[in-house]
Amino acid sequence: MQQAIGVFDSGVGGLTVAREIMRQLPYESLVYFGDTARVPYGSKSKDTVIRYSKQIVRFLMTKNVKAIVVACNTASALALDELQDEFDIPIIGVIKPGAVAAAEATVSKNVGVIATEATVKSGSYNLCLRELDPQITVVSKACPLFVPLVEEGLLEDRITDDVIQRYLHELKDYQVDSLILGCTHYPLLRNAIGRYMGEEVNLINPAYETAKALKTLLEEKDILNRDVKTPALYAFFVSDGVDNFIKFADRVLPVDVKMTSLVNIESY
Repeated sequence: MQQAIGVFDSGVGGLTVAREIMRQLPYESLVYFGDTARVPYGSKSKDTVIRYSKQIVRFLMTKNVKAIVVACNTASALALDELQDEFDIPIIGVIKPGAVAAAEATVSKNVGVIATEATVKSGSYNLCLRELDPQITVVSKACPLFVPLVEEGLLEDRITDDVIQRYLHELKDYQVDSLILGCTHYPLLRNAIGRYMGEEVNLINPAYETAKALKTLLEEKDILNRDVKTPALYAFFVSDGVDNFIKFADRVLPVDVKMTSLVNIESY
């Protein structure tokens, strides 16, 4: 059996990253872990997010994965460096690919970032963007209510429109021309956010950019699957709430999730 890509998130949001990997790398098998028992990560301390992330990487390595994508902005912001130092496997996060795309897209040099409290506080997008272009001004905004709205399926709803207006009106005032959707749930609100921000604002989806970066990484390491005859296999694991996970996954993914397995992640 071909080696798979490991993908993990604090819950279901990382399925937007898994979806892009399935689309852009259709011959790569994938093992997804959603830490649904301990979600959200956005309000947890750095030490806790690092501990959780290490447990998940240890679990994924039991599945013989060849590379790991940290499909969670919070874990990418707080734990990625430690994971890359500790584990002898290629590991990438979602922050750098999103920042690179925003730096390339912006003309006004005013870039907005919407994310969880922890990602905003970490300043990871700001740091990455300023390293890419010191002239960029970054305006960040935590939008904690977006996650429950997405998980309730309220993607096109008046309540969602009201919350978007409340959170994003100041980004309009700053006249950002590129907006990073810096939480894996947020791309699912792309249409509603785009309507409010206007056509002149580029919405940057780090999930899409991360799948592109993953392909480049696999090519560089010479581990891209070139066997186009063997179908890709997808396996899903969670730490709690199997039924809710499957329901959400079936709304997001281009494949049917027939089975999801429960894992005692604390034992890793």
